Amino acid sequence: MLSATDLSCVRGDRSLFAGIDFAVEPGEWLHVRGANGSGKTSLLRLLAGLSQPAHGEIHWDGKRVKDDTQAFRSELLYLGHHAAVKEELTALENLQLASELDGDELPRAEAEAALQRFGLKGREDLPVRFLSAGQKRRVLLARLVTRKAKLWVLDEPFTALDTRAVQLLGTLIGEHLEQGGMAVVTSHQAIPIAGGKGLDL
Repeated sequence: MLSATDLSCVRGDRSLFAGIDFAVEPGEWLHVRGANGSGKTSLLRLLAGLSQPAHGEIHWDGKRVKDDTQAFRSELLYLGHHAAVKEELTALENLQLASELDGDELPRAEAEAALQRFGLKGREDLPVRFLSAGQKRRVLLARLVTRKAKLWVLDEPFTALDTRAVQLLGTLIGEHLEQGGMAVVTSHQAIPIAGGKGLDL
């Protein structure tokens, strides 16, 4: 289970949010909502361990994340708002490199299957710089298929996707939840996933 207690975040002289409490259990997802500048991305960065809260604690399986960050990160997949792909590498190379950085080896067949699921068949060996913004986003989202993680933290994952890709991503997140996974998602769009908890910042 992922939980947060009395979380607060300060950027410069400005308090983005304070007193945030929530818990997400296996099979559940949390929709983080709020206006631009309310701190949605900052909250997700706290959850991913990329920054530290001004106050409060984050727990994973009942233990403070800061006491064993490596164990937590091994079960976490964080995808930020921007497409963090290397332009000079192919779509397939981007997936394989990401797996190598996680200490895993990703066979070509698995990488191709993940890219094909996101509609990139025939573009596996094309340098990412030649892809559209939506296609680059799909390369990043293919990590959801190849990276085995219990907790998905997704910042605006539906950005730049067409209707079909939005539905596909919603299905993929739903499958992850059915298998006992968890997700924390920000989105300005309607999210095509049943249930879920809401957190307003």
